[in-house]
Amino acid sequence: MLLPQTKEREYRFRLALRMGLPIFGLILALLIHTFLENSQTLQASFYVESLILLVFSIYFILYLIYNGFDVKITDDVSKTFTREYLFSYIKEKLKKEKDYTLILMSVDNLDDINSLYGIKNGDRVLKEVAIWIAEYLKAQKIENFPLGHIKGGDFIIGFEGLKNEYTTILELMCLKSKEFKVDDIEVKLSGAISDTNYSCELDYIVENLFELQEQRKELKKEIKPEVINPNELEFFVIDAINKRAVSVMSQDVFEGDKVAFKECFIKLKSSNGKLLYPKNYTKVINKLGLVIEYDLMVLEEIVLQTSNDADIIYALGISPTSLRNPKFLSSTKELIKNSKKKIMFILSEHEYYSHTKKYNSIIKTLKDIGVMIAIDKLGSYHTSFLYLKDLDIDVIRFDTQYSAYEKMKNNSAILEGFKVMATHKKIKTWIKNIETSEACEVAKKFDIDYLQGKYLSPLNPIYESEVR
Repeated sequence: MLLPQTKEREYRFRLALRMGLPIFGLILALLIHTFLENSQTLQASFYVESLILLVFSIYFILYLIYNGFDVKITDDVSKTFTREYLFSYIKEKLKKEKDYTLILMSVDNLDDINSLYGIKNGDRVLKEVAIWIAEYLKAQKIENFPLGHIKGGDFIIGFEGLKNEYTTILELMCLKSKEFKVDDIEVKLSGAISDTNYSCELDYIVENLFELQEQRKELKKEIKPEVINPNELEFFVIDAINKRAVSVMSQDVFEGDKVAFKECFIKLKSSNGKLLYPKNYTKVINKLGLVIEYDLMVLEEIVLQTSNDADIIYALGISPTSLRNPKFLSSTKELIKNSKKKIMFILSEHEYYSHTKKYNSIIKTLKDIGVMIAIDKLGSYHTSFLYLKDLDIDVIRFDTQYSAYEKMKNNSAILEGFKVMATHKKIKTWIKNIETSEACEVAKKFDIDYLQGKYLSPLNPIYESEVR
């Protein structure tokens, strides 16, 4: 049992004694007085009833106290519903209402507020945001709606009806929030909206809200992705992994005028024949705990189904957590030793893995059997810079934000600095998404070792399994 749980039990017990002892004392005094005054005329049932009264009074008081602690429905900071109560409330609503909408409102700069102004001011901002949301919606003639604090700076609001009734309200609320301040503290709010047309399960709707918000933040709405029911998507992903149903394409990566290796791009094939892109299924794989199974399946398909040309190196993205897994490591070593294929693993992760000695030991084991290691997202993820410094890798790839001609020119000092550092450590540099001749020429001037993009080479299919 955790210390907070132990302390909470101690607190409840002490409170129960403080509340129960006076009542218990009064009942006991009444019984003693009755006994002393009427001891000669009392019947045997009096003693039985007295004992039952004492026992049940103590039990009832303790029950009320403990049950009162368990039924906590408001958050201490924001004074809105707690996540647990909000979810139970909305689930009951979903059983009754066929059409229901959820809106996610987030304080995007809460971490900055906590750092600059202190946690107490951060808590005050959360409370003021909740009040502001309630007042704004009240002005729109919307009242008696559930509003709950989910985590961090995230609030969820529930409404009866579908999202087309509330989309304009959300947009106006986000627009109006640009003027919102708590004293001198600037508060940045953003929102997303989803409804039961997406799914009738609350967990899926909430996940979709956060995905939609990320898409908005990262401006990934240039091509609207096909919406797949989350239950169906999970089934398609599991089925594709079990049946090893994949489509593999590759793109040549050049060193000078010569092809140095090929990067592989993977799509899963659903049982209805449609292709599932990584942006659709990656989160599902993580959620279902299938990362290692997926990475092993992809590696095996590439090793077994691609060309036997000993000079071709195939580069593919692998989850760093898979790489650090003993099962994946042993299977990979056996597979590559038997096939004698040349493989490069491309790794990227948000969180820095601090056990670099262990990480380097794993990398050395793989390099001993001919596997090359590349780290992605240099210049974007801080972990990539740290890994460039700390790990014994072969290749470092720049983030795609540096691929455009203007970006390369404007960030020349950054590119040159990373190039010098990589050269000093005898690590090759790589840049992808080269789309124009101007970008290609600038990349060559920076002496980037590996160049990749549609300007240099198209995507080519190399393997596609049959749907069974």
